[in-house]
Amino acid sequence: MGFPEATSMMLVFFLSLLMSSSNAIQHTRSRSHNAIKQFVTLQNRARAAIRMPPLAWDPQLARYASMYARQRRQDCLLKHSNGPYGENIFWGSGSRWNPSQAAATWVSEGRWYNHQLNSCDGGKECGHYTQIVWKRSRRIGCARVTCFGGRGVFMICNYDPPGNYVGEKPY
Repeated sequence: MGFPEATSMMLVFFLSLLMSSSNAIQHTRSRSHNAIKQFVTLQNRARAAIRMPPLAWDPQLARYASMYARQRRQDCLLKHSNGPYGENIFWGSGSRWNPSQAAATWVSEGRWYNHQLNSCDGGKECGHYTQIVWKRSRRIGCARVTCFGGRGVFMICNYDPPGNYVGEKPY
């Protein structure tokens, strides 16, 4: 094989490598966009139901959520970050949980929220819902990780400005 033929072969190899990398990046972007949509869609529907403006995806909040989710990957504890943002966290056993399921779990707490009394009915949990619909929250960023050792899935959404201040109504 002469020099021009070897150069052509190398060029073909590098072009195919570049194309496969481009396809992998495109696939990752597509999965990422789908996860964002899954996290945000149900939460924005809950906000629309009470005439609150939609939450906008914020890459900075998503980076914060991702950083914290990676920490939880080690132990999979359902533990808050205690950071500067509002926060909802989710844990599910197994590896098949998706962002829509986490969002649906949080949104479903709305059935227990009594706006007139600004409390949860019957001692039920509704703080995830009130964070979602908090009137001053405008931005959201979320992340999902599969925990090491097959201990489940951890998901987190952060909200800015934060909400759930004691004594204040969410809307």
